[in-house]
Amino acid sequence: MFRFIVSRLLQAIPVLLVVITATFFLVRAAPGGPFSAEKTVAPEVIKALEAQYKLDQPVWQQYLSYLNDLAHGDFGPSFRYPGRSVDELIAGGLPITAELAFYAMLVAIIIGVSAGVLAALKPNTPQDYVPMSAAMIGICMPSFLMGPLLVLIFGIWLEWLPVSGWGDLPGDKILPAITLGSGYAAFLARLSRGGMLEVMSQDYIRTARAKGLPEWVVVLKHGLRGGLIPVIAFLGPAFAGLLSGSFVVETIFQIPGLGRFYVQAAFNRDYTMILGTTVFFATLVVLFNLLSDIIAVWINPKLRHQLREGK
Repeated sequence: MFRFIVSRLLQAIPVLLVVITATFFLVRAAPGGPFSAEKTVAPEVIKALEAQYKLDQPVWQQYLSYLNDLAHGDFGPSFRYPGRSVDELIAGGLPITAELAFYAMLVAIIIGVSAGVLAALKPNTPQDYVPMSAAMIGICMPSFLMGPLLVLIFGIWLEWLPVSGWGDLPGDKILPAITLGSGYAAFLARLSRGGMLEVMSQDYIRTARAKGLPEWVVVLKHGLRGGLIPVIAFLGPAFAGLLSGSFVVETIFQIPGLGRFYVQAAFNRDYTMILGTTVFFATLVVLFNLLSDIIAVWINPKLRHQLREGK
């Protein structure tokens, strides 16, 4: 297991380096600069600002300097928030984004796994067709369409839930969590159905039924452990995707999370904020993928045996 973890970590290094390099040069290839919109500022002041943030250096030198700062855990200062570093901005917005991702994951697991298991118990029946059709619709409907639709129905027409904000009331979190988690609920439903269909056809399931065990015991005790392995393997990348994919939802519902800074950084050409957020989320994706792989190996004896055999 230790060799497996080290191998995955070593594989992640070139991936992150490619992400850093591509993002660094792409943001600088865009027209304009972080201070080009300051029309009321004298050119001398613009040059002084560029010198302060080392933007007057050659691009390759800026790149090496950024890599050096990054190796020391420093994402650099924000160009659009004077006196504040990217590290501080990320630390300030991340808790709200993580809370939103957590609630969205709960929505995805509860709805997706329940729908997938129920569909697998009676395949090729209305109990299977209805949730799987809904899952296909959820996969095809993006969050920027789902969000306004939920706001229109539950916020404007029915007036049951608030349409924006992120306060202390539970109602403030329902629509954003459903909007963000619905797409992943659809994926989990299909994964749960496929895994449960495969497990429920195994010999040990037939043996358990032949012993006279109640169906709910067969499903919960014997079926779920193997049937949800694909789901568990998907949860790590899914949570990372929820964190990094919350920008649209935060914009729709005016949530003061990390997505707000990222969207504003894109419009303001805040190089360090764009880079820092991208690198931070890329690192989270790599770590959550590694975590899901470790859990999948831990709960699957076949995978553990393959690792011990060096396959």
